[in-house]
Amino acid sequence: MNTPPFLPTRRHWLRSAACGFGALALQDILRAAADPHAARIAGLTPKAKRVIFLFMHGGPSQMDLFDPKPFITARHGQGIDSPLRPEVTQVGTEKYLALAAMAPVKPRGQSGMMISDLMPHLATVADDLCLLRGMNADNPQHAGATLQFHTGTFADVRPSMGAWISYGLGTENRDLPGFISVQPGGVREYGSAFLPAVHQGTAVTVPLDAKTSPIANLRNVSASEGVQRERIDLMHRLNRRLVGDLHGDASMEGMIQNMELAFRMQTATPQIVDLAQESDATKELYGVGGKDTDKNGRACLLARKLSEAGVRFVQVTMGGWDHHGDIRGNLPKLCAQTDQPVAALLKDLKSRGLLEDTLVLWSGEFGRTPWSQDLSGKSPIEKHGREHQPESFCSWMAGGGVKAGLTYGETDEMGYRAVAGKIHIHDLHATMLHLLGIDHTKLTHRHLGRDFRLTDVYGEVVKEIIA
Repeated sequence: MNTPPFLPTRRHWLRSAACGFGALALQDILRAAADPHAARIAGLTPKAKRVIFLFMHGGPSQMDLFDPKPFITARHGQGIDSPLRPEVTQVGTEKYLALAAMAPVKPRGQSGMMISDLMPHLATVADDLCLLRGMNADNPQHAGATLQFHTGTFADVRPSMGAWISYGLGTENRDLPGFISVQPGGVREYGSAFLPAVHQGTAVTVPLDAKTSPIANLRNVSASEGVQRERIDLMHRLNRRLVGDLHGDASMEGMIQNMELAFRMQTATPQIVDLAQESDATKELYGVGGKDTDKNGRACLLARKLSEAGVRFVQVTMGGWDHHGDIRGNLPKLCAQTDQPVAALLKDLKSRGLLEDTLVLWSGEFGRTPWSQDLSGKSPIEKHGREHQPESFCSWMAGGGVKAGLTYGETDEMGYRAVAGKIHIHDLHATMLHLLGIDHTKLTHRHLGRDFRLTDVYGEVVKEIIA
């Protein structure tokens, strides 16, 4: 890798350029040093300008939603041969009973994409989706798999993909963060790690009423905006003096930029996050006010508003998909909470002309097994759940330059291993960056003596899914 180490001071930038890290033009290096929101890398021709990542935390069951298997359906309740290595033990799966889909999964739209009856709203936009049925990850545990999906690694502290994208492309709106995480999980899922702190995701809660601020500490408590400006200027001078004494400090630089951004956000953000300004028809479309859909409807509507306002990467987390028991009773509830808001987001983006250059990604950290799991060892199969399965699972993308109405990838007759169209997490990240106009091998940052990137030393662009 021969891209420049993105260090925080102008002196380091110039020294790096002089030493031959010449992937960027000198004027780009100087601009990025002076402005942390500037684009870092001269990209390819982008098909997408921004990303909305809908993260279904817990691991949605691909067999129940997108990839039914006649082999498993025909043997429902019967023992099947385990594909696991003999030394692998899964609690509650000693009998390996085949577990059929919880509801019919049928062809939808002109594309014939397979979508469950549990997702009737998503079924209406099937021809806008690119369904990936050969997804693959490396870690069978929630924490590790979630980290890998967000950061590319399941062990080390690394920047999240939103931070990488903000770092590489800069912002479309200088008064807003480049990366916002709605209903976030752990901080490592939206952190910037060793990247400048300005690229860390801003945590946002769903505004449940007009009095609730979705962003902590956003309200200006000063007597006036002028007084607030004077306070910020004073802190700026003091912090700059400290940075000079330290001969450059990445954390301090990030703090200075974040304080300036926070000041600008106090003016720009309240109007953007105010859902009351939306029409009744729009709120009804998302399910705002609905018994099951209100929270996720507000989150998805907020994602559209933030993306429309110029936020480069919006991440929305919808948890509760970890169905080790009673999946027949619990999966329909999760689908009822998420199906309408997610489909509404796609319809709303499309009606506003935003879907074409907005890449929407829907996925969990992994999928679920085709055999049942009974943690008690005594429950009837109707009360069983499913175990974790990183070997194959389903994700889908829409807009942003992917082929609409395409089903890509295939699993074996049991629905356990990908046998065609296998896409590893690194490949997914490489493809997302490609759609945004970035060569994933060139978006790097030097840390602890080596160049790091989102895809590490892996990843291939999946050209077959690009329109």
